[in-house]
Amino acid sequence: MNNEVRNTSEHSPRKRSAVLLIHGFTGSPTAMEPWSRSLQDAGFETAVPLLPGHGTQWRDMIPVSFAEWIRATEQAYDDLARTHDSVFVAGLSMGGALALHLATRRNVAGISLVNPGLVVDSALAPFTPWLKHVVRSVAPISNDIAKRGVDEGAYPRTPVAAVAQLHALFAQTRSRLELVAAPVQLFRSTVDNVVSEASVRELVAGMKPGTLVEHHMLLHSKHVATLDYDAEQIFHESARFFSQLAAATHTTQGRHL
Repeated sequence: MNNEVRNTSEHSPRKRSAVLLIHGFTGSPTAMEPWSRSLQDAGFETAVPLLPGHGTQWRDMIPVSFAEWIRATEQAYDDLARTHDSVFVAGLSMGGALALHLATRRNVAGISLVNPGLVVDSALAPFTPWLKHVVRSVAPISNDIAKRGVDEGAYPRTPVAAVAQLHALFAQTRSRLELVAAPVQLFRSTVDNVVSEASVRELVAGMKPGTLVEHHMLLHSKHVATLDYDAEQIFHESARFFSQLAAATHTTQGRHL
C-alpha cells in the first residue's frame, strides 16, 4: 500500500465539490474506499490519504506524532481546495477526531462522522507516555464488524506509543470543538466495542448548539460501520447531506456574483 492521496481530480479543471475521507487509528484506507467509491458515483471527487505510520507494519507507528496525522489531513485538504470550490470531510473513529480538528483550521464545508473517537476508554491512557517504555504493544483494536469475513486492514498489534499520541490528539481536539463551524452529521452504531458513548457526549457538549444537525443510529453495525451492514445507509445519507450543503453554498455564492 502506498502513501499516495487518491485524488481523482488531479489534472481536472476546477470543480465544485470534493470529499476528503480519513481512516481510523491503526487502520487503512480499506475502511473508507467503498464510501469513497459511492461518493464518486454521486458526483463528488474524493481523496483517501494513508496516514503516517499506517499501512505498513505496526512498529512504524512508534515514532509518529499526532501532529503528523494533522499535517497529513491538512495537506490532503489543501490539495483538494486548490481545485474545488468546497471540500467536505468524512471520518471514521480517529478519522472523526482528525476531521473535527481540520474543521477548526480550514474552511470545511461539512463533516460526516462515523463512530468518532474523542476519548481513549482506558484508565491507563494518561500514563501511556511512560508505559510505552515498559510495554511496547498491546492487543489490536481492529475488525469490530458484525458482518462476517470482512477485514479492515488494521494492524495486528497496537503500539502503546501510538496510543499516547491518540490520547493527546483527542485532548487537543476536544479543547477546540467550539471552533467547529461546519455542519456535522453523525452516524452512531448501537454496538461499538471500540468507541464508547463518552466520545459522543464530549462531541455534543463541546460543540456550539446547532452544529450537530443530523444524528443517525446504525442498528446493525459495529464500530467499522463503513464495511458493515449499514454501510449503504452511511453512503446514501452522507451523499444527500453533502449535496444539500453544496447546493445551498453555490446558491448563496450565485447571489453575490
